[in-house]
Amino acid sequence: MTLLLTRGDLETVLDPETCLDALRDGFLNADGGLIAGQRVRTDLPFPGTATALIPGLLPGVPAYTVKVNAKFPAARPALRGVICLHSGIDGALLALMDSATVTAWRTGLAAALGTHLLAGHADVLGVIGAGAQAELMVRGLGALRPRGALAVHDTSVDRAAEFAARHGGRVLGSAAEVAAVSGIVLTATWSRTPLLSLADTRPGQHFTSLGVDEPGKAELAADLLDASVVVVDDRPLAVSMGVLANGGTAAATLGEVVRGDHPGRASDTDRTVYAPVGLPWQDLTVAWTAYERAEREGIGQRVDLLA
Repeated sequence: MTLLLTRGDLETVLDPETCLDALRDGFLNADGGLIAGQRVRTDLPFPGTATALIPGLLPGVPAYTVKVNAKFPAARPALRGVICLHSGIDGALLALMDSATVTAWRTGLAAALGTHLLAGHADVLGVIGAGAQAELMVRGLGALRPRGALAVHDTSVDRAAEFAARHGGRVLGSAAEVAAVSGIVLTATWSRTPLLSLADTRPGQHFTSLGVDEPGKAELAADLLDASVVVVDDRPLAVSMGVLANGGTAAATLGEVVRGDHPGRASDTDRTVYAPVGLPWQDLTVAWTAYERAEREGIGQRVDLLA
């Protein structure tokens, strides 16, 4: 039998604290895997792209994931797809679940973890792009440290206002205005031109950039990246399709920071950047967490796809 988990099912069985613990363990152990994950992306003859992440593997988890996403920026939601959770014993399809929800949880919470480890004290958290990933990042960061005040900007004024109302923040009129008042800045957009340059920032700030996960996308200008301690989730992917596609170097991966192999922020005046692409094992972390609890609590629909 295959377990079907909808967005509502996933939001019932997932909680930030459990997922944060699982993601931290993943960053500690993922580099010990024998098979590297792959991220395959292609343009489509339609107004969108297709991406597959295979295989999601982690030491100690007897399963793997295959994720297939469609990204259509003009659609709502813009990301649609499915995650297949397979048994590592016989390949049986254990679960089929909404990939947009899993992606938001693993991306937003991994971003919260990276932000917590790299950022200094900040009285104001800034959000540029008030979507699902920013929602989980704010929730996750609140579970890791006192959050402080919130400043929000989005191309949709209504979406920004709704986000600010949910989290007790205020709406500002531009990305630069958010950066001017915030010690920590999260960007989670579809932008293909930089939203912030070095002149918009000051020493000591931290930036988490979630929107640069395929070629051509850009949120932070080259001069800001060059002046910052840049941490990524995977160096080759950051160079081929992420924040380093136009040059620059990464000081460390987040795994190296979690394991203590790199200090991350070395001084209060460092500008730091966390700019992940997103890795297959992160999908497995959240998918397996959801599957185990759903099985225990009888949540979701069970179907026999081979009938």
